This record gives sequence, C-alpha cells and structure tokens, in this order.
Amino acid sequence: MAAEAKSLSELGLTARGGADVVITGLAVDSRDVKEGYLFAALPGTKMHGGEFIQYALRMGAAAILTDVEGAEIAKTELNASHAAVVIAADPRQTLAFCAALWFEKQPDTMVAVTGTNGKTSVASFVRRIWQLLGHPAVNLGTTGVEGDWQVPLMHTTPEPITLHRALAGAADAGIDHAAMEASSHGLAQRRLDGVNLRAAGFTNFTQDHLDYHDSFEAYFDAKAGLFARVLPEDAIAVINIDDARGIDMLAIARARGQEIMTVGKDVGADMCLLAQRFDATGQDVRIKFGGETFQTRLNLVGGFQAENVMVAAGLVIASGATPDRVFSVLPELETVRGRMQLAATRGNGAAVYVDYAHTPDAVATACRAIRPHVMGRLVAIVGAGGDRDPGKRPLMGAAAAEFADQVIVTDDNPRSEDPASIRAAVLEGAPEATEVGDRAEAILRGVDAVGAGDALLICGKGHETGQIVGDTIYPFDDVEQASVAVAALDGKLA
Repeated sequence: MAAEAKSLSELGLTARGGADVVITGLAVDSRDVKEGYLFAALPGTKMHGGEFIQYALRMGAAAILTDVEGAEIAKTELNASHAAVVIAADPRQTLAFCAALWFEKQPDTMVAVTGTNGKTSVASFVRRIWQLLGHPAVNLGTTGVEGDWQVPLMHTTPEPITLHRALAGAADAGIDHAAMEASSHGLAQRRLDGVNLRAAGFTNFTQDHLDYHDSFEAYFDAKAGLFARVLPEDAIAVINIDDARGIDMLAIARARGQEIMTVGKDVGADMCLLAQRFDATGQDVRIKFGGETFQTRLNLVGGFQAENVMVAAGLVIASGATPDRVFSVLPELETVRGRMQLAATRGNGAAVYVDYAHTPDAVATACRAIRPHVMGRLVAIVGAGGDRDPGKRPLMGAAAAEFADQVIVTDDNPRSEDPASIRAAVLEGAPEATEVGDRAEAILRGVDAVGAGDALLICGKGHETGQIVGDTIYPFDDVEQASVAVAALDGKLA
C-alpha cells in the first residue's frame, strides 16, 4: 500500500516558492483531511473545491493542490498559512498522477474499456477469461471490484485516490490482472490518467449523459480521451468497427501510433464474427481471427453479447494470451449480473430477463437481441431516471414500442423529479403502452402477461438493489422482484 509519508517532489509536484514539504496522505474531501495531508481543491460542476481550502487548512493540511481559480478563492487563508501551494493548469490530471505515485502499486496487466453500452459486460468477461486461464484477476466498474479480490466502489470510474487505493490493494492481494470500465465522466475528469494500460477497448457510442456533457461531440471527445491521452502509444487499441463511431476512434488510435485490433461483423475486421445461431439458452458463433476460424458456444442470450465477447477476447489477446486458449474457454462465460440476466422462468416456460438498458439504443438493442431466442411475444418494461438527460425519455419509449409487442412504462429512479412527469415523457414515444407507476406492480403485470414461448424484458436497473426516490434509496431488486412475481403467479409461495 501507500508509504506513510512522501515529499512533494517524490510525487512529481512543485510548490510555489519551491517548498518541498512532506505529506502524510491525500484527500479530495476536506472532511477526510488529517494533519500533514495534501488536499486537492478541484473545479466542480456546481462549486469549486477552492471553497473548502479553508476547512482543509483547519484540519492540518500541509499542502494544497488546486488551479489559479482555487488559489484566488482561498487567497486570504493561503497567505495566512504555512501550507505549500501547488498550482496546476489541470489539477485533476495532476492528482491522478500524484495518486499513482503515492500508492505505487497496481496490477501488472491492466486494460480498460469505454463505450456507451457493454462496458461492464466486457470488463467482466475479460476478468473471467483471465481467471479461466489461471490468472488472479479483478474487474472494476459499475458493480464495484469483483473477482479474486472484492471491494465496493461508489462510481463506475472512481476519483483517483479511491481508484489507486483499490488498485494497490488488489496488487497487495496478489492480483496481477485487472480490467476496468472507463466512463465518460471518469475520462473527462482525468481519473484514469495515472493507470498503466496494456490495451484499451471501444464498444459503441450512442446517446447518454447529455445532462453532464455539453453536446454529443463533447461526450464522444470524453470517451476518445482513452485512446487520445490515457492509452500509451506502444499499447494496443481494440475497436468495434461495426459501430458508426468506431472508424473515428480507429483514426484517433492510429494517429497516436497504437497497434490496432478491429472486431465486428465487417469482413475487414481483424476478428470477424462470421455467423451466429441462436437457441433458447444462448448461441453458437463462428469467429475468424489470425487466419483461423473458431467455432464456439456462448451461453449468453442476446446477439450483441457476441460483440462484447469479441472485444473482451481481443483485450485478453492484446495483453498476452494466445488466441486458441482464449477461444477455448469462451463456453464457460456466464451472464453478467443485471445484463440480459435470466431472472426467472414461469411454469408455462415463459422467460423473464433483467437488463441494465437505460438509453434508447440500449433498449432497442436489448429488444432486438432477445428476439431470436423467443418464439412468442416480447413484453418490455421500461422507465427513465430522474435528474438525467430528459431528451432520451421519449426515445426510450419509442424504442420499446418499435421492438416489443407490449410495453409497460413504469418508474426507474425518479430521484428529485416528479415520477408522473418522467413517465409522461417516456409515454410520448410509446402512446399505446400501459402506464403502471409502481415498479413492483409493473413487474407483476408483466410476468402475468407472458405465456408459453413468450419473454418479459425488464429494462433499466439491471444489477441495482435500490430505487432512488427523492433523497431516499428504497430496497428494490428487479431480479428478486421478478422471482417473487413468478412464484406468486405460479402458486409457489408458501
């Protein structure tokens, strides 16, 4: 883990006046500051961290890392203190490298994946393939740190201090392989800039997070930062060229001089999906790579899962594994929690799936992908989160209405917004849908609606175990609720 103390110069920092003080810890929250700490006062979306410098100084901070604006905000307090002041043009990036030097360790082999959809599945598949090949491994992201060493995380891509504390903890626990999700927020805020990557992957790009990013292009630029800035020039970029923006990402990686591995159905892809055959429990696939053709079984429902698996396989191969060994273990992959997960099966044979689809493209993709596995009707439950991009709400409803036979619109995580208003926006895109505000009731109705050969797809919350209403998180698990609904309707409850 981290050393007990290091000087600013050992962390690559230069303070005003050349002060080279010794610090005893790092913090981005003034409440976490202890005697001798370096406090990073970072610019925020609502408030600048400079507002909290005064509190950090009272807690005994020995050094402050901020930008010109932050230093100006706390000018009076800084002038009256003996703390060293480090001014950086990009304090977030500076903190990332500083945290990497402070904690010192991370797994020897690390890869990252970005994209609107599929990040969790790809990172989880990468970790599982490594494990099947005999490597102690973890994946970090939306579901926390999972694998041979586990710890919860609050964000998909946590701030650098938390991230590098976790990476160092994993390394100390003997983990030598790690795959992580690279969110657009994390990339825009330079959280990954101190991570040593062997390879990076790109899945796809569709509408999401426009509540944070100023525009579609700003959102893309944030994701492109993984290849334009974070991934070393001598590393390998694994890119899905079936996606419309894959070519753009390819050009960015190529301009950096990175080795390229393309994946997709495109005949020009280095790893090409030649054919898929679907059945009730998964799919058989034929994949061409390196002049050889591999036929294998994927016990995964959803055609897009083959693309996720190829990106994962590409990242594992790019980080040193041989193709034949990688393809040989693919039949042992299992569905990632909350990602096209079979939650329950009715006595009549109807299947109930839970998926994290929470964007228009993800809803459409999930519905289209499940179709080949379903002989009868598809019923979809969809809702949208509050305090998030409102523009995607009617588009989500429209996607469900286009690709499902029956749609139920319900609440997701309304947060501070009026749930009825969110549902109304979703219903604009699905005017024929049934509106059921209570999510548990919506799931019960959906389960009741499916007969022999049908399937129910519950979209939106995936792995989540709580529903956010206002400032309260109520216990709620779609998988658990689906199982209860099936048991109740099939007369299996005691």
